[in-house]
Amino acid sequence: MKPVLLELGGLQIQSYGISKALAVLAAGWLLKRELARRGHNPQWAFSFALAGAIGGFAGAKLYYLAEVAGGGLSPHDFGGSGFTWYGGLIGGALAVLVIARRRRIALGEIAAMTAIPLAVAYGIGRLGCLLAGDGTYGAPTDLPWAMRFPEGTVPTTDLVHPAPLYEALASFVIAAALWWLRDRVRPVALFGASAVFMGASRFLVEIIRINDTVAIGLTAAQLWSLALIGLGTAVLIRDRLMNRQPTHAVTQPA
Repeated sequence: MKPVLLELGGLQIQSYGISKALAVLAAGWLLKRELARRGHNPQWAFSFALAGAIGGFAGAKLYYLAEVAGGGLSPHDFGGSGFTWYGGLIGGALAVLVIARRRRIALGEIAAMTAIPLAVAYGIGRLGCLLAGDGTYGAPTDLPWAMRFPEGTVPTTDLVHPAPLYEALASFVIAAALWWLRDRVRPVALFGASAVFMGASRFLVEIIRINDTVAIGLTAAQLWSLALIGLGTAVLIRDRLMNRQPTHAVTQPA
């Protein structure tokens, strides 16, 4: 693994930071295409992507601080590590919704337009976690693709599940599935499918992660994943019911 990609005049270029920048650029590029395709100004794309990134980082850090505050905070907690994906999801979503409201874009439409960019950006970000060895890896394993992170920001010499790689691959598969669906389902249904897919992906990867359980034998990430799956399922059911074709009884002639 390579937490520092290169050094320029004593300045370290971190793989984690580069991955996040690439994630924002990729999300902005994809969203620009979606905005244009749906008749909106494509120049709004990077304001959405930047707002989502800033809101996501803020939400991820604030949620993490709230989680660890009970045990007392240290200067390390305010550094470049310590983020929660569900806090980031909440913060990023709120920031994007604020911009969407200002641009007069409906909730269902912006949710659908950001589904694919979000999946791609999340996958790129997880590749950065893999390169950084930031501790988001999984439990020890002897599988052929197990990895060690001796030089990671959270080092380990044990062979462990490369959980960030699993999440990255799952995210790219989800993005491909949503791309296939985008012209085959209504926008709100695309958002619902995205929520189910992303929630299920994170729930499953938590099985091999080493996070503590918080309730009913599940981790906090799994509980949030179930909430995301429930939201997506409710959206899909509502969309199906709202758009069900009415049935008419056939009247036989007298």
